[in-house]
Amino acid sequence: MKSENLKTFLGYIVICLVWGSTWMAIRIGLDSMPPLLSAGFRFLLASVFVLIIMRFMGLRIQVDGTSLIIYLVMCIFSYILPFGFVYWGEKYVNSGVASILFASFPLFVAVFSKMAFPKDRIGNFSLIGIIAGFAGIVVIFSNDLSMNLTLNLYGMIVIVLSSLMQAGIAVAIKKYGKHLNPLSMNFIPIFFAGIVLTLVGWMFEDTTSMKIDSKAVFTVTYLALFGTVVAFTTYYWLLKRMSVVFLSLSSFITPIIAVIVGWIFLNEKLSERTLLGSLLVLIGILFANFNGLKNYYYSKFKNG
Repeated sequence: MKSENLKTFLGYIVICLVWGSTWMAIRIGLDSMPPLLSAGFRFLLASVFVLIIMRFMGLRIQVDGTSLIIYLVMCIFSYILPFGFVYWGEKYVNSGVASILFASFPLFVAVFSKMAFPKDRIGNFSLIGIIAGFAGIVVIFSNDLSMNLTLNLYGMIVIVLSSLMQAGIAVAIKKYGKHLNPLSMNFIPIFFAGIVLTLVGWMFEDTTSMKIDSKAVFTVTYLALFGTVVAFTTYYWLLKRMSVVFLSLSSFITPIIAVIVGWIFLNEKLSERTLLGSLLVLIGILFANFNGLKNYYYSKFKNG
């Protein structure tokens, strides 16, 4: 495997592992802190980490007109609204159902990609793969789908909206953000998102029961360093090197990681249904990339 291909493969594994664990981390953190404040502290701390790394690497923030517009759009539609929605939604929707709902991300990416890149064709195998992968997620978490339609319903709606916005941003960055450094492009959006979420949370959330305990410190630090800095920097780096539709399929894998994390740390068991769903997800990814794999091995065979 070539060095660049190996880096891309490892980067893909990293975002799957990290984002697969963040659902549980968010849920644990909500035991100690209200959602918007928790998200705000996470992004403020993450912006400090990013700034330190940028100074160490000698990176500068790009301030051309296009970059500033991208920063503003990312701040609102990649961080403030979607993460505010996810954190608030997980108060009323368990992490398994939240993962299912966010797994609609590749479907939205496919639609937005077709709009942004009309010449790119989403083949039948890709569509079959996306459907199969989503079906696998539903199978894995089907036990969690029976819930009352009260605040749970609103929680589910905002998590789907979060997925929709993240998909739109991913495609927009793929089209307009090729010139941006994957690390520095994060700093301004997460810094201002952290300020906005913290201020809104402080003004409107109930802070009387907030506890700055070990759970709060660990989850905010973990989500800031790994869930934000490492994962998003890797994600934007990957956006420049692989298909945005294939990259979005990582959201099918993250719920499987969430199940494994729950099994290891919360003594949750892997049921036959979970294994069946995982198999469907893997089959879905294989189908989604069938044409790419076929062309790759055909060229290898042709060139000897």
